[in-house]
Amino acid sequence: MSDIEFRKVTAHIGAQVSGVDIAKPLDAETVSALRTALNEHKALVFDDVDLDDEGQQAFARHFGDLTTAHPTVPAVAEAPNVLPVDSERGRANHWHTDVTFVLNPPQASTLRSITVPPYGGETLIANSAAAYRSLPEPLRLLADTLWAEHTNDYDYAVPDEEVDAEKAEQRAQFTSITYRTAHPVVRVHPLTGERGLFIGGFAQRIVGLSVAESRKVLELLQAYVIRPEHILRWRWSPNQLVLFDNRITQHYAIDNYDGLPRRLHRVTVAGDIPVGTEGKESYSITGDASHYTSVHTPSAV
Repeated sequence: MSDIEFRKVTAHIGAQVSGVDIAKPLDAETVSALRTALNEHKALVFDDVDLDDEGQQAFARHFGDLTTAHPTVPAVAEAPNVLPVDSERGRANHWHTDVTFVLNPPQASTLRSITVPPYGGETLIANSAAAYRSLPEPLRLLADTLWAEHTNDYDYAVPDEEVDAEKAEQRAQFTSITYRTAHPVVRVHPLTGERGLFIGGFAQRIVGLSVAESRKVLELLQAYVIRPEHILRWRWSPNQLVLFDNRITQHYAIDNYDGLPRRLHRVTVAGDIPVGTEGKESYSITGDASHYTSVHTPSAV
């Protein structure tokens, strides 16, 4: 524990961690230090990790119960808690927070590099608390009052001529169970009390507004999330793991590697039900995700 170090990567998000072997069981003091660092930096990077799927799951369990791989998408064979993030199965090149269409999205996500292209393939991670703090006061006051409906049956904005049979099958799998959940646009982090913009690609409509009005409001707020100064742009190397706080970040996988193989494995930690600025919890409109995740009860570090 005394050797653990955190080196900031950018001013607003990201730190590289050294002095800890996450392939081994971690004591409570080390886990507490990692949690505190995650609260501060939002994303932690571990280099030269000696992990397989089982080891990645064991590390993630230090932070709570695991979800299954995904509510609708198949897991890695014989590893029901591991989601293959594989370029051959589609590319998540849109800004999002993981699985916000369910009532209690994951509190944290881990991504481990399996196959890395020789160039490109970076993951962008944005600090949505920094985005909230950068809002002009009139926009902050407005955002504090708004709620948004999140769904997995969202507008992909892909021309029909670009949707081949394989992509159509992937989309059908992703939407095989329709989820729709209302979350506060401004979420209060249960451990730090920070406010962050809780929107992203699955947020499709502002409650009480038309679809057209919603898009304008969401685009306006999203522009603050994806300001370059709020973003960690991580270039993957072999045997790396990134842990990020899914409650107060968004991420984007850049499709800039010419169709070369790229594969990560994702393991996520069960989350709590989001709470807005007035103390009201998110509520489900349709879709039962109890097969996917338990509900986490946050506790102080």
